[in-house]
Amino acid sequence: MSKDRLVLVTQNQHKLRELRPLFKRFNVDFETTTIKKHEVRSESVEEIARVAAKAAFDVLQKPVVVDDTGFFVDGLRGFPGSYAAIILKTIGYAGILRLMTDEVERASRFETAVGYCDGEHLETFVGTMTGTVADRPAGTEGFGYDPIFVPDGFSKTYAQITLEEKISISHRTKAFEGFLRWYTSTVDKP
Repeated sequence: MSKDRLVLVTQNQHKLRELRPLFKRFNVDFETTTIKKHEVRSESVEEIARVAAKAAFDVLQKPVVVDDTGFFVDGLRGFPGSYAAIILKTIGYAGILRLMTDEVERASRFETAVGYCDGEHLETFVGTMTGTVADRPAGTEGFGYDPIFVPDGFSKTYAQITLEEKISISHRTKAFEGFLRWYTSTVDKP
């Protein structure tokens, strides 16, 4: 494999703000791209990330890393799951709260899968954060479902805790840490 610079397939500035410190800690440089992530329909965020990584590599012919995140709410039988992004665009987290108006079971989890492809390796790494769905939105930090997700061990939503606190515990961090540990020990060895 060539030593081309790693390409992170995202233009999401919130996500980049969370990931830059993590990549810096592992001393891994990356660039971004304007290509859109290829998304297949699947109940599995891991499958979505794997297919997206392969598709991005096929287009760019450079080592690529992509991620996909699902939001799984037990009281809604796992909905919105791997369709979290489209549901956020259509009914928003306010719609999720409306669906849960009389729901007692509020356990939920975020699951992020990171996909990596360089033509030689096609790998995935998964990170999960469990918690509960808040009764009402709270906080102004973060993005997506952050105002309604209370991570286990906290009494505040992701949107109420600092960026540093979120980075230290988040599903995305766990998945990317798994990837970066593997990448720096297998692919990008000094």
